Amino acid sequence: MTTATLIDSWTMTRRGLAHWARQPVQVAVQLVFPVMMLVMFAYFLGGGMTVPGGGDYKEYLVPGTFALTMVFGLEGTMLAITQDLNKGVIDRFRSMPMARSAVLVGRSVLDMLQSALGLLVLLGVGLAMGWRWHGGLGDALLALGLLLWLRFAMLWLGIFLGMAAGRPEMVQAVQILVWPVGFLSNVFASPETMPDWLGALAVWNPMSATATAIRELFGSPGGGGGSWAADHAQLLAVCWPLALIAVFLPVAVRRYGRLSR
Repeated sequence: MTTATLIDSWTMTRRGLAHWARQPVQVAVQLVFPVMMLVMFAYFLGGGMTVPGGGDYKEYLVPGTFALTMVFGLEGTMLAITQDLNKGVIDRFRSMPMARSAVLVGRSVLDMLQSALGLLVLLGVGLAMGWRWHGGLGDALLALGLLLWLRFAMLWLGIFLGMAAGRPEMVQAVQILVWPVGFLSNVFASPETMPDWLGALAVWNPMSATATAIRELFGSPGGGGGSWAADHAQLLAVCWPLALIAVFLPVAVRRYGRLSR
């Protein structure tokens, strides 16, 4: 990547940061929504939830919510891409003397910054609720790295889906599909408590791999299990996002290159 490309990409990132400054309420809503989910499930529904093998449900829930937030971030990516497409912003940038990759790189950096900020907020709320990690600092940092690795994969999926959808209205259709995928995992409940066929689907959900892996690294209950996927969660937490990136990064870049042709 050349110096000019880096400068152009940083300019695109600064454009997004300027939007944050002008729209603080929207940024606050995006940060608060995962917190509301965590509080709602912990205090409204948590009393009736059990963790196989024992343990506090909040200790089980908080790492799962971290993973869920990383996956749900693709909705924001999709919405931003479709809005820029419909307003003609991307076409204007492509007609300017700037690196063609700067728009996608800037979007990637901006969304990763927002996800890192949201993760820190959620981490603080989890600590305030009584959740603690029980491993070393290295394991905790590795867990955060796996979460951002999952978000990076979701980012390129969101960029591709945003360009494929073309209109902000179509994002709502994807949102309807994202929620079942989020619940069909071990984020809120252990697959052991589900019917066998449903539990098998939940175990192999990429989000479940990350949730199980970070539970193991944080020392939270619910790590591991009786299936190959659960016993090799850290491996799958690396391989699932890698597979998604290998598929959707090149197709997203290719589709971006074909815009307005």
